[in-house]
Amino acid sequence: MSDGKLKKKLGLLDLTLLGIGSMIGSGWLYAALRSSGFAGAWSGYAWALGAIMVLFIGLVFAELGASVPRAGGFVRYPNFTHGNLVGFVIGISALLAYTSTAGVEVEAVRQYAMYWWPALGQSDGSPTDLGFIMQILLLVFFFALNYWSVNVFGRINTIVTAIKFIVPVVAIVTFFGYFKSANLQVPATHPGGIHGVFASLTGAGIVFAYLGFRQAVDFAGEAKNPQRNIPIAIMLALGASFVIYILLQFSFMGAVPSDLLKAHGWHGLANVFNSPYADLARSLGLAWLINLILVDAVISPAGTGNIYLAGASRILFAWAKNGRLFKSLGKVDKKSGVPRGALWLSLILAIAWTLPSEFQVWGGLIAAVTSANVLTYMPGPVSAAVFRKRLPNLKRPFVLPAFAIISPLAFIASTLLIYWSSWGVNELLLPVLMIAWVGYALFAKNDQGQGDVKRAVWLLAYYVALFILSYVGSFGGKDYISSPVDIIILVIISLVTYFWGIASSYETPVIPDEDDEHQVEYHEEAEAKTA
Repeated sequence: MSDGKLKKKLGLLDLTLLGIGSMIGSGWLYAALRSSGFAGAWSGYAWALGAIMVLFIGLVFAELGASVPRAGGFVRYPNFTHGNLVGFVIGISALLAYTSTAGVEVEAVRQYAMYWWPALGQSDGSPTDLGFIMQILLLVFFFALNYWSVNVFGRINTIVTAIKFIVPVVAIVTFFGYFKSANLQVPATHPGGIHGVFASLTGAGIVFAYLGFRQAVDFAGEAKNPQRNIPIAIMLALGASFVIYILLQFSFMGAVPSDLLKAHGWHGLANVFNSPYADLARSLGLAWLINLILVDAVISPAGTGNIYLAGASRILFAWAKNGRLFKSLGKVDKKSGVPRGALWLSLILAIAWTLPSEFQVWGGLIAAVTSANVLTYMPGPVSAAVFRKRLPNLKRPFVLPAFAIISPLAFIASTLLIYWSSWGVNELLLPVLMIAWVGYALFAKNDQGQGDVKRAVWLLAYYVALFILSYVGSFGGKDYISSPVDIIILVIISLVTYFWGIASSYETPVIPDEDDEHQVEYHEEAEAKTA
């Protein structure tokens, strides 16, 4: 592989559609039903709260991505501000998040394709041998689309995203024609109320549906004019997706036949609607809409899976550039502008995620995927605050207003989302990250002289505190500490960790010069001060 450079091929429209294309995937096909089961008519509040929390996180990364545009920035910023140990652990989380998401999306494609080809799955929705082959071939197809050129990837994504818009809009308009306001008076019981709103953010796939905002940051190294386009793309993608999702939620809930709702309740509908929108269309006698939804049910997750496989390769590329993986994974093919070595590893890992039995149906991994993604976002507000404090004269094409308020709120939001994903998820994810932290600290001897361990203690303490609170708390834990006391404690832990993390950073963030077209820019007085 030639050691080339990432090519600047993606404009504002491409970056925006990358975000929207990631968000309008399998989430729109399932989240409305699952959220109704958790929160009932309060589901609208869950979508709004999820959008606000993700927006806070997204705005912080908008400033970071515009100031320091780097491919796979979510992995690289913590490395710039806190060193190799923090960067390594965040890389582990990102690796889990990205490669698992691509696997989840191909599972969604296969499950919907079973309507035409039942031999692809078992009665419980898990794949047959033929289904496994279909999923693997689909991932290989995504690999091929990404392998040849980032330009080809961007064009295909633009076309697919345009198609993905049409069917949800048609479904919204059609189902609102059957809207019954009385449906919104039926309460949810699992668990319902404000607890149901919080639980639905991760358990129903609401935040999962919004996670695509990160694509503009991950592809920053391939963006035209990233200083301008990254912040705009993040806000446009989040805004458009929120409007679509809130309309989908209420059109779905209002169109459910009253007799079905009365017989099963919101939570029980999951036993009736295996494919929510297609089954709802069937219950209303809309055969034409069933077929339209089933076609989109293959296109939407496939488009999102394609994006996440590409994004996973950029994360691995960024991790290699940090020095934590084989150098060959940090190289770019000169002709295509694609990190092909990283793309090969992304394919292998995405296939591996579809193999464990508990992860073979959509929803089996949603909360874990969401939590893994948010664990990747969590250091962002700390790194952004470090850049503000240590490099006040760094050129910031996008300056986040009210940074002193929004940045810690973004950190708190990340922590709450991880906590709300429940003890069942955190008892698996957090120990992996704690073991990664300890293992790196013990065996990466070459980093000891750099003070990496000292700069990373806050991160280990954060994981331990979150692990303990999740165990004793009210979201899948022992409920020794009930709500809202657990939430108050969590906010305190978040604020202590946030400011501790800022204080633990490098005196001057280490931003390597990569001979990039878009160099990090400083004002003259900052250069003099650094010198």
